[in-house]
Amino acid sequence: MAENTQVDVKKLSFERAIEELESIVKRLEEGEVPLEESVAIYERGEALKRRCEELLRQAEARVDKITTDSNGQATGTVPLDVQ
Repeated sequence: MAENTQVDVKKLSFERAIEELESIVKRLEEGEVPLEESVAIYERGEALKRRCEELLRQAEARVDKITTDSNGQATGTVPLDVQ
């Protein structure tokens, strides 16, 4: 875990951030982490959660911009929730 805390959260891909977040949740659920370390990894987990949310919002914004015509060409903008 020590090497993970050296990596800037803002530089992590979604997949890497979610993997690390899952690892933190598992460690905290096991309940065998000393208090000080628990607080530190919880804080890191919060930062990872925010990073994942940010990357998901960015991906959603990109998908929102994509629609295609009958020829498969990209056109206009349609929100994801429009069916």
